[in-house]
Amino acid sequence: MRATVIHAPHDIRVQEVPDPAIQQPTDVVLRVLRACICGSDLWAYRGESARKPGQRIGHEFLGIVEEAGSGVNGFAVGDLVVAPFVWSDGTCAYCAEGLTTSCPQGGFWGSVGSDGGQGEAVRVPFADGTLVKLPAAAASDDRLLTALLALSDVLGTGHHAAVGAGVRPGSTVAVVGDGAVGLCGVMAAKRLGAERIIALGRHTARTDIARIFGATDVVAERGEAAVAAVRELLGGEGAQAVIEAVGTEQSMRTAVEITRDGGSIGYVGVPHGSGTGLDLGVMFDRNIALRGGVAPVRSYIPELLPDVLSGAIDPSPVFDLAIGLDDVPAGYKAMDERTALKVLIKP
Repeated sequence: MRATVIHAPHDIRVQEVPDPAIQQPTDVVLRVLRACICGSDLWAYRGESARKPGQRIGHEFLGIVEEAGSGVNGFAVGDLVVAPFVWSDGTCAYCAEGLTTSCPQGGFWGSVGSDGGQGEAVRVPFADGTLVKLPAAAASDDRLLTALLALSDVLGTGHHAAVGAGVRPGSTVAVVGDGAVGLCGVMAAKRLGAERIIALGRHTARTDIARIFGATDVVAERGEAAVAAVRELLGGEGAQAVIEAVGTEQSMRTAVEITRDGGSIGYVGVPHGSGTGLDLGVMFDRNIALRGGVAPVRSYIPELLPDVLSGAIDPSPVFDLAIGLDDVPAGYKAMDERTALKVLIKP
């Protein structure tokens, strides 16, 4: 089959690799219908996150079960399913608590020795604990299928940030970051009942989506100017709940400075260059809480799926460029150069 492989920084190739096969009774082989490129994939693409030459890449996908191991009970050949970006066994103490990203037998797609989602097929370990079944009819609905793909990562990650930030009905929320996760954070905050949502972002095409998703205000400034603008909107105080969806020192510093005393920050931006951006003394003095990390997306899918199926929420606008598998290298280039927000792959 064909799959996306990273050989070196800025060297992404689509090439022939061995077909996936059942290795354990709990495996399934999945034919990929939709995949995408994540902003976090760009850190490997830019050489800022280590990868071995020839390693697979991609962690967001959905598709059709083509083969199921003898120990798989919840899925059959022909089922349409979505995969969260981490596989998990569904039986350990962490999985029972909903922290599937800490499953001792779990792992990330594209890690050494595993398949990546940006290919024609994937071997899925622990299928019963990992996959979530989707309505078969969705396979013929292109918009819905695209919206459902967001459940594999960005929608659940935005929701995780909103939950970490303590968003509740009537909340005032500020969202740092106008990427797909930040935009899904806006959507999640709206879904959880936020009354006012301030989106921080400089790109009009993205902030227009933020407004569609529920943002009431947009702040285009950065750094201290952004802090001043947010506080001016809020009568001199910060937001009760802040979503940090970037992961840099500047973005975390901004998040702290626009949080109201006694408020909370939900952080889901993959940290890069943020080692000195957090002043615990400031957070201590102002009673600011910090919650977040890697989103346990598998635990959120059952909650979010009905709203996607009903159309109550539609994250599909975050995918602004659709390509075939052969064009994946160009898709990475488009996201790296910020000419695309999030690239959809149709193998």
